[in-house]
Amino acid sequence: MTTTSSPEKNPVRPLSVQDWDVLIDDFQDAGSPRDWFTAVFSIDSLVDLALSSLLKKDFPWPVKLSILVFLDEFSVILFEKCGGETFDRFIDALRAIVQSPTDGSSGLKEQAMISFTSVLVSIDSFSVRHVEAVVDLLLALVNRPNHGFDRQARAIACECLRQLERAFPGLLSDVAGHLWSLCQAERTHAVQAYLLLFTTVVYNVVNQKLSVSLLSTSVPLVPFNAPIWMRNQSSISGLGPDQKELRRTLAFMLESPYLFTSCAMMEFMGMVVPLASALELQASMLKVQFLGMIYSFDPMLCHVVLLMYSQFPDAFEGQEKEIMRRLMLLSKETQIYLVFRLLALHWLMGLLNKPMLSGELEKRKSVLDMGHKFHPFVFDPLALKALKLDLLVQCSVSSNALSGGDNSKSAGELLQKCLVSVSDFKWLPPWSSETAIAFRTLHKFLISASTHSDSDPSTTRSLMESSLFQDLQELLVDMTSDYQILVPVIVAFIERLINCQKHQWLGERFLQTIDEKLLPKLEKNNLLTAYFPLFHRIAENDTIPPSRLIELLTKFVVSLVDKRGYDVELKSWDQGTEVLGICRTLLSHHKSSRLFLGLSRLFSLMCLYFPDLEVRDNARIYLRMLVCIPGRRMKNILKPADTVSPSTHSSTFFSVQSPRFRHDPNKSRNLSSYIHLERVMPLLVKQSWSLSLPSVGVGNDGYSIIESKVQVDDVEPDSSQELQVLPDSRKIESGKPTLRVMDAKIAEILERLRRYFSVIPDFRHMPGIKVRITCTLRLDAEPYSSIWCGQTQSTELDKVDSPPAIFATVLKFSSSAPYGSIPSCRIPFLLGESHGNKNVPSDEGSLDIVLLENTPEEEGKDGLGGTPVTVELEPGEPTPGLVEVSMEANAENGQMIQGKLESVPVGIEDMFLKALAPPDEPEDTIPSYYSDLFNALWEVCGSSSSTAHETFALKGGKTAAAISGTRSVKLLEVPAETVIQASEFHLAPFVVAITGEELVNIVRDGGIIEDIVWQEEEEEGQANADRSTSSSVEAMGSNRSPLRLTYIGYGDDQEVPMTRSRGKMGKIKMLMFLPPRYHLLFEMEVGEGSTLVHIRTDHWPCLAYVDDYLEALFLR
Repeated sequence: MTTTSSPEKNPVRPLSVQDWDVLIDDFQDAGSPRDWFTAVFSIDSLVDLALSSLLKKDFPWPVKLSILVFLDEFSVILFEKCGGETFDRFIDALRAIVQSPTDGSSGLKEQAMISFTSVLVSIDSFSVRHVEAVVDLLLALVNRPNHGFDRQARAIACECLRQLERAFPGLLSDVAGHLWSLCQAERTHAVQAYLLLFTTVVYNVVNQKLSVSLLSTSVPLVPFNAPIWMRNQSSISGLGPDQKELRRTLAFMLESPYLFTSCAMMEFMGMVVPLASALELQASMLKVQFLGMIYSFDPMLCHVVLLMYSQFPDAFEGQEKEIMRRLMLLSKETQIYLVFRLLALHWLMGLLNKPMLSGELEKRKSVLDMGHKFHPFVFDPLALKALKLDLLVQCSVSSNALSGGDNSKSAGELLQKCLVSVSDFKWLPPWSSETAIAFRTLHKFLISASTHSDSDPSTTRSLMESSLFQDLQELLVDMTSDYQILVPVIVAFIERLINCQKHQWLGERFLQTIDEKLLPKLEKNNLLTAYFPLFHRIAENDTIPPSRLIELLTKFVVSLVDKRGYDVELKSWDQGTEVLGICRTLLSHHKSSRLFLGLSRLFSLMCLYFPDLEVRDNARIYLRMLVCIPGRRMKNILKPADTVSPSTHSSTFFSVQSPRFRHDPNKSRNLSSYIHLERVMPLLVKQSWSLSLPSVGVGNDGYSIIESKVQVDDVEPDSSQELQVLPDSRKIESGKPTLRVMDAKIAEILERLRRYFSVIPDFRHMPGIKVRITCTLRLDAEPYSSIWCGQTQSTELDKVDSPPAIFATVLKFSSSAPYGSIPSCRIPFLLGESHGNKNVPSDEGSLDIVLLENTPEEEGKDGLGGTPVTVELEPGEPTPGLVEVSMEANAENGQMIQGKLESVPVGIEDMFLKALAPPDEPEDTIPSYYSDLFNALWEVCGSSSSTAHETFALKGGKTAAAISGTRSVKLLEVPAETVIQASEFHLAPFVVAITGEELVNIVRDGGIIEDIVWQEEEEEGQANADRSTSSSVEAMGSNRSPLRLTYIGYGDDQEVPMTRSRGKMGKIKMLMFLPPRYHLLFEMEVGEGSTLVHIRTDHWPCLAYVDDYLEALFLR
């Protein structure tokens, strides 16, 4: 034990209750404090802060309990650099808590003893005197037997002392006599803790061979002093305790088992049994004392008896049958937990293994006969059935060994009875648990009597001649014939045997039996395809004659040729390909002489009459190979590509290496200068930044807590919470609606929003809404040719030669923005384009007529701007960003082209999508639906006082969304014509309503914006009407009063008030959906010389980009 010292940093101030809650959460999440703590406090001072908080009387006891558990859980980190002074305060704090008068209801004293003991056991940077101080304090508390008021605290103190004794064996050896006296004096339920403490001390004294007295001592109990050898850190030397005292001590301990609970009895017996072995005590004494516990229904007590039986088997001579009968009753008792019933079966299997390994089978014959009674019942749990079947297999093998191997007939009957309990496997899917258990039992019955040792070569042959193997063969043939669904499982069962070197003959024999008995029974119809996996295994085995299989396949092909119809033509390719695959397997594993006659007829039939053309061509190829190529060479040709060995020919033909081009990084450096990936529709705003803010919360004490991760699953929804994941028990469909008092207008708004949000996909549990950006990929011919093409071509040939091209282009996209996984794009062929100035005449001659070069806009309209590429995003947040592009392609000469292209910018306008409409909404009411949806979102985003606690379930019902609205305003000093034209060209799909007679007439005459709500007369008193409708939207109504803006002129500093607009013409209402579930709303008050744009949204970060977008849209 060593002590370390570290510099102390005085805390600026003590931590409050809220600070401790946040600090403990930080440690549980990250294992260390966050920046808010380390900026003010030192980590080394955490222990001092915790001890000072524990001694405060005004601190609530639940917080003190949390601090104690915190010290225990993170003791290795907190006490790593603590010095002796910190441990002194540590001991003083424990003494103050333990000696303080409390009513005992809070549990603070008990938790303090547990936590402080755990700290001492977990770390090693303390001295012996600190351990002595803690032990002295605990012994002083223990040394008050029969005090009923603090009996729980004394029991906990005994447990703490026991843990210290286990961590430092022999620590309490000098005071063992006092502990013996306390055990005799205690009369409350705490006597169990006293007895376990005394037993632990005695066990360590015997184990460490300490020469101390167990029943008497001259050393005072308190003040406590550690043994001299422990303080001096010297080695232990002694002969152990006196044998008479040890026998007397053990006799005293054996008189007290009735005072223990079942768990305490487990620990007690774990120490008593080694003591009895050390004393060479007769095990019959333990048997008489504890055998009665086997009749208890407590599994722990039964486990104690079984542990004792495994340690002293000779003492329980004649009791084995009684023990097994009791375990059998426990396994059948349906009222106890399944895990204990399984434990009883495990004990039975262990008891059977013990006589099998010890060669005492004759003496245990009665025990084995009882094992046959463990037949599984139909309604037993599946795990219990599996263990019972294993037990029956084990008993069958043991009985067979006793009878000298003449018990195979009874084993076959036993197998039939066992499969009755899991007979569901015959109609359940192949991957079901019942099927796995049934075939696992078959495998165990088959090979349980056969070892994997090579020293016994006759085991497999004798097994193949047994009646059990014959019964299994018939069973497999019947199951394969009657239940086609079991064919994959039977194939796996046979493969398991074939892959085993010892039992390979068994698998081959099964295949031979299936070939002899099953193939003649199969009908030549479409159900035959279910047996194709089995046919492949038969074809792979060269010990099975292929004639039956070829004959069956020929009849199957004839049935396919005879049938006609659309359905047959669709299935013919698949079935014909499978038949050719089986034929190829035959060609690869059998001699051609055995196959020639049958396969030549089959191939001829298929290449002449099979309905599918591809199958006919492949059959013709196989027929020519069978006729023209010798067998050994054909097998090499038909081998899979990964098994073909390299050619050993020495001729120059085989030594010629095909040209292979590797990637040249020097040529791929400037790919973006001649390979361009450009947007079809350029962005209005060249966004070079994006807003990304973490969740920031300001504490009450002047410092902020920054969380890098927010787990919405574990918090309750509040006004700032926008997304809440609901557990299964609180799904929207199953929960009852919360009853609230609200007016008709608010209820109508909420109902409309619930219907709307129910069609928005929940991007956390299903594919979200996609944003697609259309781009074009172009290849400039001249710079590409100068870098990648050879230098042997002359300039004259370059002028008349075809333009260059690249092949198998793969574009991979990635982004640091929250766009999800972006799928790659594959372009098989990209032709180079020449962008030279075609208007300039060449030197050789001039043209009388010069064609004007197409502008980029015309090229885009004509489709000549390159190959279209679509970048598909699934935004998790509507924010601009950049999509990085990497490219891989092949040049015409086989060279690899790899590199990065220019990034594709993503703007806020790319996130503008049309809001979703319910599928049951009629088409003629879609305009009014969007107008009503706009009004509902406008009201909610303007004032959330009436809907602050409302959540709206998304599609699927697993996630609910809450709306937290934000609003803004933008004044545009542009004429009305500019606003109308820009809106029609860029924002027409998002217009939901237009009000005002003059504005309606202008926009309607334009003919661009259609299918919206036209309101020629605008209601001026709408805000006042809204205010009088309900008191719950009073704040909302007041916010819709006329807004006055101020701006600072250029000439002077005088503020000039301005109203909304001059010469008001009407309003344009726009609704943009921002994936995955947000919205942006515009209400433009269009005037003759200016326009005032009211903006509302439920995702406030998007306002950082809207200002630049409106200026680029209307003021460019």
